[in-house]
Amino acid sequence: MENKKAYIVAVDMGYGHQRAAFPLIKFADTPEEWHLTQPIVISANNYPNIPKKDKKKWYQVQKLYEGISRLNGFPIFGKTIFHIMDYFQKIEDFYPRRDLSKPNFEAKQSHKMISKGLGKHLIETLNKKPLPLICTFPIPALFAEAHGYKGEIYCLCTDTDIARAWVALKPKESRITYLAPTIRAKERLMLYGVRPEKIIVTNFPIPDCSSLSILQRRITKLDPLGIFREQYKDLLSLYVWKEKATDLVNKPLTISYAVGGAGAQWKTGVTIIKSLQEQIKNGEIQLNLVAGTSKKILRRFEKALKKMKLETYRDRGVSIIYRPEKFEYFTEFSKVLRDTDILWTKPSELSFYAGLGLPIIMTPPLGAQEEYNKTWLHMIGAGFEEYNPKYVNEWLPDWLKSSWLAEAAINGYLNAPKNAVDNIEKIISK
Repeated sequence: MENKKAYIVAVDMGYGHQRAAFPLIKFADTPEEWHLTQPIVISANNYPNIPKKDKKKWYQVQKLYEGISRLNGFPIFGKTIFHIMDYFQKIEDFYPRRDLSKPNFEAKQSHKMISKGLGKHLIETLNKKPLPLICTFPIPALFAEAHGYKGEIYCLCTDTDIARAWVALKPKESRITYLAPTIRAKERLMLYGVRPEKIIVTNFPIPDCSSLSILQRRITKLDPLGIFREQYKDLLSLYVWKEKATDLVNKPLTISYAVGGAGAQWKTGVTIIKSLQEQIKNGEIQLNLVAGTSKKILRRFEKALKKMKLETYRDRGVSIIYRPEKFEYFTEFSKVLRDTDILWTKPSELSFYAGLGLPIIMTPPLGAQEEYNKTWLHMIGAGFEEYNPKYVNEWLPDWLKSSWLAEAAINGYLNAPKNAVDNIEKIISK
């Protein structure tokens, strides 16, 4: 594997950019001078010996982003501030096709920080042993180019469509190679002025936490009346039931509700608990509340269980998924997904997890990129926008009887891009 090593660089903000890097850790490397016992994904805003001025600048960016994301949950004032920020991050309409290479405000601000030396220390460190550099956030890729990184620079895009800030001020002159998760992302990069030969469609890295037996169990539970399985039995025999079915149907229907990194939508999780508490007590539903790495969200979920007198059902009807460290959380989350039948979350980078055969129930999107992810899930038929969570105990049984969720699971499995890890490994091994 020595010729298949790379520096994997993300940022420790939210979950999206580190979640994209998580499956790539198998070929990650780190500078010898850091004396680490095992390779890690490098956080551009929090790595060994990072200069104080760099850490301070990254901290300001992180607090601004997370603070405004949380403000979106407050009526009028909070939403107004959020929409102002989102305006500067907006993604222009794709049609009519036109030249979108002119740098916007966000792109200029990133360049301004880089011109003042942001990231120079990290690049000087990595240049002591140049390896392929794979960045899951645009700024590290941009400062690698600006500060003269000696190895190949790759930038892995983390949404189905992307903003202008992912691209250099002069895209046609840039040597960054973009790893696009979708054809639309490739086409968008070309509108921004990136040369076609500097774009490779690799798909989005998702963990290997699914199998045909898991998909068979999931489809059976999402299609309790057998309508979908009867109507599409020929298709299913080709793609799903080509191996012997396993008898895992007796487990309760399992829903995993995942809160984003900023924790802006935790209240929806509490509403879901309240609405489904009878089904939880009756053993009909297993609910996983994914608090991620947030101790604050963990405590709020625990408080809600106590208030509803559901503490005795902890881990046998309702579970809270929490780990203090992000990559521990990603590992645990991958395990949880093996038993999950429905993933309920905002249309973030988790939209790509539809490729595991998971139907997605979407909370309202936060930001332009999530609006595009929502549209993408609709177009491939793998996701639905939530109805009022207060009444999920009423509308979810109707969705199951209709077999919509079973169909969404198959659509995601067949249509969402996969195999990104293998594709990226082939690129860096050349």
